[in-house]
Amino acid sequence: MSNTLLDDAQACQKSDPRRAESLYKQVLQATSPSSSSHEQDSSRAREQEVALTKLGEIYRDEQNAAGLAEVILLSRSFMASSTAKAKTAKLIRTLLSHFNQIPNSVPVQTQVLTEAIAWAKQERRIFLKQSLETRLVSLYLTQQQYKPAIALIDILLGELKRLDDKLVLTEVHLLESKVYRGIGNLPKAKAALTSARTAANAIYCPPYLQAALDLQSGILHAEDKDYTTAYSYFYETFEMLGSQEGTGGETETTNPPEGGALTALKYMLLCKIMLNLPEDLPGLLSLKFAVKYAQSPDVESMRVVARAHQNRNLREFEKALRDYRDELSSDPTIRSHLAALYDTLLEQNLLRIVEPYSVVEVDFVARTVGQERQSVEAKLSQMILDKTFHGVLDQGRGCLLIFDEPEGAGTYGAAINMLEQIGNVVGSLYAKTTKIA
Repeated sequence: MSNTLLDDAQACQKSDPRRAESLYKQVLQATSPSSSSHEQDSSRAREQEVALTKLGEIYRDEQNAAGLAEVILLSRSFMASSTAKAKTAKLIRTLLSHFNQIPNSVPVQTQVLTEAIAWAKQERRIFLKQSLETRLVSLYLTQQQYKPAIALIDILLGELKRLDDKLVLTEVHLLESKVYRGIGNLPKAKAALTSARTAANAIYCPPYLQAALDLQSGILHAEDKDYTTAYSYFYETFEMLGSQEGTGGETETTNPPEGGALTALKYMLLCKIMLNLPEDLPGLLSLKFAVKYAQSPDVESMRVVARAHQNRNLREFEKALRDYRDELSSDPTIRSHLAALYDTLLEQNLLRIVEPYSVVEVDFVARTVGQERQSVEAKLSQMILDKTFHGVLDQGRGCLLIFDEPEGAGTYGAAINMLEQIGNVVGSLYAKTTKIA
């Protein structure tokens, strides 16, 4: 009976999803007679597993997060009462992966994961619990909830080191690196990435996980302004992801980094821009795996930014940031580096404007550069403090006074050198008196 229901549901899943949903639920509600054999029980369990999976697909396609959460709850009840407990982890992970295609489903997914983790603890499913907790950490990272993420990571690392599960340990250390990078603690982010690579070297590392490690390495090198090394890591990531996407590598159990090959390509373009090499962009976009992305809005946004930077045109740069807000502002890595690039471009424009003058009105500078007076004053003050040029702001007159760079007096250098030598002599005498005593 249930087999017929299952066949009917699969036949009408695309044309009549509501009827298919009803039939799948009937399959799940069907119970085995008390006299049924073990073979019949196994067959019914397989049918119900298929029904759960297909029901999850219906809610995924309809972007129904609440319905998918209900299916995951049903799967726990079903798997707990069936003999196929070994399939629980795979089934729940498959259903949870459907949330990735449902927008604004993070709160529902977080609640479902929290409940599933509590259930796994109660059922003493240690490996399933750790897998779900790893996914929960990635959700915390997405929501920028760094404090609970770090707390959960500390617990997970303690358990995983005892179990010596290198694959999950690599994933958790990678997440740890991302969390610390998110809160701005780069030394700990680098240490966590080193631990992830150490664990990965001891096992076969799936291509997508290796790509994620390389991508994080590139991001951390870019944070250190080492854009040449960062580019090499992003290039490795792009080639690996491009080849995997081209050969159906997305079927692997390890998911690709967010954004896939396109994100790595954008980071490569970003490095070229930050290295003042915008002329390299056309050649880069002619690469084998880059051609299919060449006309995408994400790549076009980087082209426009490169053109504005090459022209040293602040207005073009601001227009690019407005026109491609989603493409340029949604990624924190690109957003932070473009903010630094904008600051550099503003500084270059201000220097070009004030260079011919010894006294210049701040209002004139603000109008010429196309910025508000208050922001221009703040930037000029910062440049004076950083000794980018020598001058002073006369706020009473609303003017900037520019001075010639003062020549360093040789007396100061000689005096400092003499004091260093005296310090060395005193230190030597103190060491000798200590030995005599």
